[in-house]
Amino acid sequence: MFNLRATQKSDLAALDALLARSYPVLLKPDYPPSVLVTALPIISRAQPALLVSGTYYGVFDGDNLVGAGGWSRAAPNVQRTFPKTGHIRHVVTDHRRTRQGIGSALMDRVIAAVRADGITRLACQSTRTAVPFYQAIGFEPLGEVQVPLRPGITFPAVKMQMRL
Repeated sequence: MFNLRATQKSDLAALDALLARSYPVLLKPDYPPSVLVTALPIISRAQPALLVSGTYYGVFDGDNLVGAGGWSRAAPNVQRTFPKTGHIRHVVTDHRRTRQGIGSALMDRVIAAVRADGITRLACQSTRTAVPFYQAIGFEPLGEVQVPLRPGITFPAVKMQMRL
């Protein structure tokens, strides 16, 4: 049984560790080394403001963080809001614990929260790796995008959406 709760500032080190150990393994089959070498140091770091937003959640097995993710009204890298639209943010499952219901439990919490907040559409910039997961819960792919990470560094992703 997992414990799913809103993250807090004290979860920062555990989230950084989860991202750093899992993203390289999970993303390796779908991205060339030339992309991963520049992107992983950036995407494998927790976003402190998101962590304490109240809309970002951790999934714990005992004291171990085994999954995390959430949503925001502001679009990533844009910091503007769109009426009735929520944005999926920085989702990860421990690479040793995939297909155990962690991601599904997390997304169930996110979808319940956005519905309660009046959101009618969810947008997502999915990794290529996570596209089948998001499709299985009702997201539709809209096409490939280049997510800006830093000046001169982008990350190939798939823009997806889900109507609620």
